[in-house]
Amino acid sequence: MMKALLKLGLVAVVALGLTAAASAADESKTVTGKVVCGKCSAKKAETCQNMLVTADGQEYWLAKSDAATKFGHICKGEKNATATGTVEEKDGKKWLTASSMEELK
Repeated sequence: MMKALLKLGLVAVVALGLTAAASAADESKTVTGKVVCGKCSAKKAETCQNMLVTADGQEYWLAKSDAATKFGHICKGEKNATATGTVEEKDGKKWLTASSMEELK
């Protein structure tokens, strides 16, 4: 009986931990900065990939999404923009999967 209660308690703790981690990753974040090409402008990638750089130097690599595709790729130059989406850290980089992106004039 005691072992069963311990197992049940362990399962509950693991489930709560996974739920907390999932909800933290699902939180939407809005970031404003300059969209540039990580290869051509920033010289930080081997292939063309948009990234958003904030005024304080934070870098958010833009993952493929409908909003990012609609915004378009910036190969040379930059565009001021605001992007809203979920942020995930992968391979030491912050990746933003945008649900919306808007160019700022």
